[in-house]
Amino acid sequence: MIKYQRILVVVDPVAEAQPALHRAVSVAALEENAAITLFLPIYDFSYEMTSMLSSEERDEMREGVIQGRAEWLQSLLTPYQDSNIRFDVKAVWHSRPFEAIIQQVQEGNHDLVVKSTHKHALIQSFIFTPTDWHLLRKCPCPVLLVKERDWPTGGHVLAAVNCCSDDTAQEALNNKIITESAEVARLLSSKLHLVNAYPITPVNMALELPDFDPHAYNAAVKKHHERALYEYAVRFELESKELHLQEGLAEEVIPRCADEIGASLVILGSIGRTGFSAALLGNTAEHVIDKLDCDVLVLRPDAT
Repeated sequence: MIKYQRILVVVDPVAEAQPALHRAVSVAALEENAAITLFLPIYDFSYEMTSMLSSEERDEMREGVIQGRAEWLQSLLTPYQDSNIRFDVKAVWHSRPFEAIIQQVQEGNHDLVVKSTHKHALIQSFIFTPTDWHLLRKCPCPVLLVKERDWPTGGHVLAAVNCCSDDTAQEALNNKIITESAEVARLLSSKLHLVNAYPITPVNMALELPDFDPHAYNAAVKKHHERALYEYAVRFELESKELHLQEGLAEEVIPRCADEIGASLVILGSIGRTGFSAALLGNTAEHVIDKLDCDVLVLRPDAT
């Protein structure tokens, strides 16, 4: 059984509303003894370049900024002062926000990071990797990216799996996704659905192989995925109407299925690709997020 009891909320310093905080409070309310830390990494390069000041004076200025932002974080908690949730605030001086967040996750032993998100321009996602993307690739605990829509009780939770991979790590991640999704759906009194995308028949195979029958090939691939998805359904006691198998790319199938069932939350895994391949290809999780109008909970494989 999962427990999100040490929740780290990454605060948006320029937004009037803080949907991540609102969502974190909703999650914490489902647990006992939950604690929320409001976290804000801040940095102003001009403070580092002020040659008129001594290092001690610069330190004092930084501390003043940090103290002011910590007081602002505390003011965000005013609407929740009557709740039973334990709150803490922390502002830190750090030039790389995602590194500060991950460091805080490790130091505070947090089991969930909650952060609001928005659509990223293609050029920004491609060249200047946003904090969201870094967190998806490197954060050691689950990341909940929040949009504006609320979670209705009795709604639908959609778990995305990759059924027919021969990779044992992928199978373990599938099991983790479905297990945690089932628990989240239970906490929200929601219905759990599974979605799996199977590949389109490659055009070049039909061109290069004269005897190749694309219809037979497509039917065989679909059958293979149906069998694998059904095995997961049996294992986790899901009904056939809660299974969704669609042809196409995962980044197209998952958002389409989420719209069809009116999902309030999509849960998927991220392999955390880094380096040059990430810059060029990104990650299925990353491509999916911008196409969804609902929240996304991203899980990483267990450490081996």
